[in-house]
Amino acid sequence: MAQPSHDQMVAQRLRVVRQSRGLSQRELARRTGVGSGTISQIESMATQPSVAVLKKILDGVPMDLATFFSFELALGDAPVFRKEEHVDIGAPGVAYRLVAAQRPNRALQMLHEFYQPGRDSGRRPLSHEGEECAIVVAGSLEVTVGDEVFVLNRGDAYYFASSTPHRFRNVGDTVCEVVSACTPPSF
Repeated sequence: MAQPSHDQMVAQRLRVVRQSRGLSQRELARRTGVGSGTISQIESMATQPSVAVLKKILDGVPMDLATFFSFELALGDAPVFRKEEHVDIGAPGVAYRLVAAQRPNRALQMLHEFYQPGRDSGRRPLSHEGEECAIVVAGSLEVTVGDEVFVLNRGDAYYFASSTPHRFRNVGDTVCEVVSACTPPSF
């Protein structure tokens, strides 16, 4: 199978990073001052961003260029993905290890998540199409769904419509580990 071009790699990485933060192209544009049309053109490979424009976009995430280019999205339909192949699309203090990020046209998104004590999914609630569920493997996770707040511990799970605004926060004093799934994929 042919290797993806540099343009394809930038487009795929940007889409994964943007969607991992639950951001629309318009919201990312608002945060960065880069037009949503430009972001759309980059993701559709209609244009290749300069380093300065890409850095400006990534500053709105936030993510540095080294992290952005450090993971390789090799296309393929391999049935097994080793731990070191999971792509971390998280932020400082929160690891979101995306399983099978390399696989095109996934119908399912699975994450292995790690929240450091006190860390959360972001100030703004997430909202996107679909359904999501997860199980807490270790620690304590505060889950806000709409106006309801729940604290889940090891073995507890959640399942809800992803269109309802939601947010996650580690309320414990140890790392909180979660395995989650979402369909359709939001990144």
